[in-house]
Amino acid sequence: MDTDTGTDEGTEAPGSQAPGSEAPVSEAPGSEAPGAGPRRRRTRAPRLRPHPFGLRTRLVLAFLLVAAVGCGTTAALTYRAARNAILEQTQNTAVSAFREQVDALYVRLPADAASLRTDVLRIARQGKPRSWRVYAEYGTLRVSSTDRPTSSVITPELRARARARDAAPHAGFQRVVKNGTPYLTIAVPAVFLADARGTAQPTGLVLYAVMELNEEEANVEAMVTAARDGALPALAVALIPALLAARGVLRPVRELRQAAHHMGQGRLDTRIHVKGGDELADLARTFNESAGRLERSVAELRSAEARARRFASDVSHELRTPLAGMLAVTEVLDEDAGSLDSDTARAVRLISAETGKLAVLVEDLMEISRFDARAAELHTDEVDAADCVRKTLQRRHWDDPDRVVPHLAEGIRARLDPRRFDVVVANLVGNALRHGGTPVTVELYAEGDVLVTEVADRGPGIDPEVLPHVFDRFYKADRARTRSEGSGLGLAITLENVRLHGGTVTAANRPGGGAVFTVRTPL
Repeated sequence: MDTDTGTDEGTEAPGSQAPGSEAPVSEAPGSEAPGAGPRRRRTRAPRLRPHPFGLRTRLVLAFLLVAAVGCGTTAALTYRAARNAILEQTQNTAVSAFREQVDALYVRLPADAASLRTDVLRIARQGKPRSWRVYAEYGTLRVSSTDRPTSSVITPELRARARARDAAPHAGFQRVVKNGTPYLTIAVPAVFLADARGTAQPTGLVLYAVMELNEEEANVEAMVTAARDGALPALAVALIPALLAARGVLRPVRELRQAAHHMGQGRLDTRIHVKGGDELADLARTFNESAGRLERSVAELRSAEARARRFASDVSHELRTPLAGMLAVTEVLDEDAGSLDSDTARAVRLISAETGKLAVLVEDLMEISRFDARAAELHTDEVDAADCVRKTLQRRHWDDPDRVVPHLAEGIRARLDPRRFDVVVANLVGNALRHGGTPVTVELYAEGDVLVTEVADRGPGIDPEVLPHVFDRFYKADRARTRSEGSGLGLAITLENVRLHGGTVTAANRPGGGAVFTVRTPL
C-alpha cells in the first residue's frame, strides 16, 4: 500500500507532504506521467560501416524525434501540474470541511460509543466534496459510520502523527493507493480549550475521514488520454515540415552528387545551379569555383600534353628521312670498313651502330606517339600462338638453346595482331637477354580462356624499388647510367600493345632468382 502524506499547516513532518506537492511514492497503475520512465540510449553505428538508413530517413526521424520529445515533455509537465491542481483542490476542500466539522463537535468526556456513533454519522453525511467514511478512536473505543469499526486504509503513520502532542489542533492527511483504488485519509484530533487564552489541549479522541479519489483519478486518466491522442496528430502534422526540410536539404546534395559523378566521367564543364544564400548555396558556389579552376588546369595540362606529343611526333617524322640516308651510307661504309685502316674502320663501325640505335629510337618514339594520340589500331587474325613465338625468335636469330629455351604448348589458336604480338615477345626476350642471365625461358600455355606468355631469365632479378617503374618511359634503374643499349621505351610499348589486346603484363622476381614477365591476353 503506497501513501502520500501531508499536514494542513504546510510544515513537513516525517512521512508527511504539504499541499500542492507530491510525495515520492507510487500511484495507481497508469497514473505515471508520460515520458517519466527511463529512456533507452541509442547506440551509434561504427563510422566505417554504412548506415542502414538514408539521409532523408535520418532527417525525418530526427525531426519527428524532436517533435515527439517536445510533445512528450509538454504533456508530462501539463499532466503533472493539472494532476497536482486537481488533487490539491479536492484535498484542501475535504481537509478544511472535515476540520470544521470536528471543531464544531461537542464531546462529553469520557466519550461513549452511542454518542460517538451519532456524531460520526452526522459528520459523514456532511462530507465535502463527497461523502466520507468517518472513524473515531478514543482509547480502546472504536466507532465508525460504517459496519466496520476500523479501516485498513488508515496507516499507522497517520495514526502516530494524529496522536502526537504537537498535532492538535492541526489536521493531517495522506493519499493512499490500495488494491488499485486511490483514497484520501484525514486525521483530526478533538481538543478542548484549557484556559481563556484558547490554548488547545488534546482530549485523546481522534476522528478519521476516508474518501475515495476515483473521480479525480478518472479526470487525470482522461488528461493522459487526451495528451496521448493529441500527440499522434501532432506527430503526423510534424511529418509534413520534416519531409519539406529533408527535401530542401537533399535536393542540393543530390545535385552535388550528380555533378561530382559527371565530373568523374570527364565532363568538367558541369556546374550546379545556385539558389539562396545559405550554407548549401555556399557549398554549391564553392563547387562551381573549384570545378572551374579544375577545368582550366586540366585544359592547360591537356594542351601541354598535346604539344609534347605533337613535338615528339613531328621530330620523329622529320628524323626519318635523314636517318634513312644515313643508314644507307653506313651500310656502304660497313662493307668497305675492311679495306680501311684500323682507326677509321673503328670510327665507321661506331657511327653505324649509333645510327642504328637512333633509328630504333625514332621508330619507338613514333610508335609511342601513336598510342598517345589514340591512333594505334589492332589488325587481328586467328593464328597459332606457338608458331608466332617461334617466328619471333627465328627472325632475331635467338635459336641458340644455350641462350633461349622455348616451352610452347602446341595447338593454341588465339585472335591476335601478329605484328604487335611479335613486338611484345621480342621486347621481353631482348630485355631479358640484355639485363638478365641466360638461358632465357619462354613459356606459352592456355589458362582457361586466357593466353599466358612468360619470359624468365637467370639473372639477379629486379630491385624491389624498381619493380613499380619498369614499364615507365625512359626509366633507368641506375640513375648514373645515361647510356644504354635500348631506347628506354621497349617495355612501355609492350605495355601499350598488351593493353590494346585487352590483356595485362606484370613483372616479378622468381624465388630461385631472376626476373619473370607474364603477359595475359584473352584467347
